[in-house]
Amino acid sequence: MSLFPPPQEIETTVAFELPGSLRRKDTHSEWGQNNQFGGRPDSFLEGPSFDRDGNLWVVNIPFGQILVVSPKGKWSVAAEYDGNPNGLKIHRDGQIYIADYKNGIMRLNPSCGKVTEHRTRIRTEPFHGCNDLHFGTNGDLYFTDQGQSDLQRPDGRVFRLTPDDHLECLIDRGISPNGLVLNRDENMLFVGMTRACQVWNIPLPPDGGPYYKIGIFQHLSGGPGGPDGMCLDHDGNLYVTHVGLGIIWVFSPTGIPIYRINSCRGAKMTNLAFGGPDNQSIFITESDTGTILRAEMPHSGNKMYSHTNGP
Repeated sequence: MSLFPPPQEIETTVAFELPGSLRRKDTHSEWGQNNQFGGRPDSFLEGPSFDRDGNLWVVNIPFGQILVVSPKGKWSVAAEYDGNPNGLKIHRDGQIYIADYKNGIMRLNPSCGKVTEHRTRIRTEPFHGCNDLHFGTNGDLYFTDQGQSDLQRPDGRVFRLTPDDHLECLIDRGISPNGLVLNRDENMLFVGMTRACQVWNIPLPPDGGPYYKIGIFQHLSGGPGGPDGMCLDHDGNLYVTHVGLGIIWVFSPTGIPIYRINSCRGAKMTNLAFGGPDNQSIFITESDTGTILRAEMPHSGNKMYSHTNGP
């Protein structure tokens, strides 16, 4: 990024904070033991997504919770179950889809709070550990199967699940695939490879695989983490959370850095979603402190599948 002019800096503010009544201090969780090196986080927020009523949905990974924040900032528990929900996206029919590290792809009925299995296996094989997901405008569901993949064990996978339940593997040698999002034309899939500190781009031929000419869209600078959640704005700019640095990078469609968004709280900004009255505000999960940060952008967000009309 030193080859380009410094990107414009944008500051964040605190939009919402997880109330003490929903924090589980000094509570052991298997997820915390294995992913926070024995730590006991009282929460770990991820997967922000807005529904059509302006409610913000997030997950609380260690404790299997799906949380909802109303436009006025009231928190409630929509569901709690035996799982580790990591990513969350909303179908245009209102159903909540969850990338669950422990179980696979799950589905929540928001009217009753029931969580059920949607796709938990590849034939008879369980997933390594699903991380995040994204809907195309045709209803295809893309998701990452990260597991414990890293530089010495590059076995992370990226899948596409069609509305008629056809499951296709796009990548099976990923280095910790994490957040993902389609470009505006939906002929390219961006995937953050956390342990490699890279964002890969996967061309999507109109007739399907095999998939080739997979490349590196961005090399990030390194640090204690790497690229995590991502989203796109209406102009095709790519927003990449750099977990561990407290930074979100925004790249133009050609990969030029144009904005740097700074955390006003902790260093673990993990994911983000556009929202607000004009869809020009980004809401960011800061997982170290259990807060939702907000930044005002000069661009509106790309319309999500949840906000599109049916065929």
